[in-house]
Amino acid sequence: MNESESSPRIGQVVRIVQGREAGQYAVIINILDGRFLLLADGEKRKYDRPKKKNLQHVELMDFISPEVQNSLLETGRVTNGKLRFAVSKYVNEEVTDLKKGDQLDGERRCN
Repeated sequence: MNESESSPRIGQVVRIVQGREAGQYAVIINILDGRFLLLADGEKRKYDRPKKKNLQHVELMDFISPEVQNSLLETGRVTNGKLRFAVSKYVNEEVTDLKKGDQLDGERRCN
């Protein structure tokens, strides 16, 4: 995972840690240079108006959406529906599992 943290990839899900949208998830749709990314989530941030974000202000997740990645590499575009699907798939599968695990740890500490 250290290799994926050091190099962002197109189609990768990120969690925004600083700024107005802190705590929300988005997908990398373009890498401008070694410092800035273009992010979109398909709902608030559409593909046509992505958010330019500093790499230091996001946390790279260990999940790359193959649908978004393939669409961007083949056609250069991606639908907002695919972006929404990628974010919701990650949140439903990964984040809810983490929250359940955290909840169990909290119960153990209280006992």
